[in-house]
Amino acid sequence: MDVLIYGGGAVGLGLASCLLASRVRVGIVARPATVDALRSGGLTREGLFGAFRAPPQALEAFATLDEGPDRSYDFVLVCTKSYDSQTAAQDLAGCRGLGEQVRLVLCQNGWGNAERFMPFFRRDRLYHARIITGFTRPRPNAVTITVHADAIHMGSLFGSSVEALRPLCEAISSGGIPCETTETIGRDLWAKMLYNCALNGLGAILDVPYGRLAEADSSRRIMDAVIDEVYAVMQAAGYGTHWADAAAFKRVFYERLVPDTAGHRSSTLQDIQARKRTEIDALNGAVLDLAGQHGLRVPFNEAIWNLVKFIESSYRP
Repeated sequence: MDVLIYGGGAVGLGLASCLLASRVRVGIVARPATVDALRSGGLTREGLFGAFRAPPQALEAFATLDEGPDRSYDFVLVCTKSYDSQTAAQDLAGCRGLGEQVRLVLCQNGWGNAERFMPFFRRDRLYHARIITGFTRPRPNAVTITVHADAIHMGSLFGSSVEALRPLCEAISSGGIPCETTETIGRDLWAKMLYNCALNGLGAILDVPYGRLAEADSSRRIMDAVIDEVYAVMQAAGYGTHWADAAAFKRVFYERLVPDTAGHRSSTLQDIQARKRTEIDALNGAVLDLAGQHGLRVPFNEAIWNLVKFIESSYRP
């Protein structure tokens, strides 16, 4: 099996480490500094699920698709930030080496990424992954798994068979992180939206890990309101998740999901600390957009979106 990792950030390197541990042939498209580090030092993984190191000769790393080998891949795992979806879709669509049967798995945060790929790829080639494992990247060629709430889920929003994904999921699982197919990936993605919209932006604004947000009544009231708004928008737009109402989700959220990831500092906070653009547009921003389409007001999501945008504006021209 040949797998291309498009995006060599923390998530991309984490998934690559699992595939390499399962002896899958892996190519990684990443920024030049990451490519240089991978070519010289290989890939290292630490943290949950144990340590692993792949030597430089075990993988292929390149800064552009044009530098890659002249062969087709079975899967492309898109691990870019959500705001790079349009660029990634155009770049991958222009790559002749992917082949007609390659399947793309979007391993990104937020809602709306598929719409960026649909003009370029048939729906039956597009899949999604729901990942609620926490990764950090202490060095350009190293990844640390910090928290893990549930198995990676992979499936189709468009009714395509998930059988083709089974070898990929089995390889990731045997390489360290549990991974399985699902027929309800849409419900999984909205469950993650509820989780991320409540935690990511607020944790970044207050500069605290997830567990701290659940300790105080003041922050819990904000998260409760965010969840209520996301539920209303999700249902107005015709989507659903695994819990019938917001109250049922909150019980699982506070009793299991937050405790399991209490020490994690959100990717939004990590981006702000690195003075990078955040993915808030695909999280609370996506809720705000959908709310506008359906005549709803979401003041708590809007406030979080605006506050993160304000923080971004302090270091982004």
